[in-house]
Amino acid sequence: MKHCLVVDDSSVIRKVARRILEDLSFEISEAEDGLKALTACRERMPDAILLDWNMPEMDGLEFLLSLRKEEGGNKPVVVFCTTENDVAHITRAMRAGANEYIMKPFDKDIVEAKFQEAGLL
Repeated sequence: MKHCLVVDDSSVIRKVARRILEDLSFEISEAEDGLKALTACRERMPDAILLDWNMPEMDGLEFLLSLRKEEGGNKPVVVFCTTENDVAHITRAMRAGANEYIMKPFDKDIVEAKFQEAGLL
């Protein structure tokens, strides 16, 4: 079973993402900010990361840049999931190492399609 780390400061978003991803046969772990997510990745590198942009402590972009420098940090497929929809944000995310980009609010069809495009399903 593939493992996905859901990183978002909203417990509601983490809960919705968990339900969707469990239905897609993923094992889920959660973190509410980038620092906790980085710690989680050091303990167990996931196959996929569903990542929010705006979070306290360490935002999604800072986390992604740090993750990609970690041993094995190039392995996870990172899907940004955010309300930031301008081209500059998307470009910055992709240059930092994101694999895909999802806009909030999202549903199962969107997550499933992006995970298929990224080769996770």
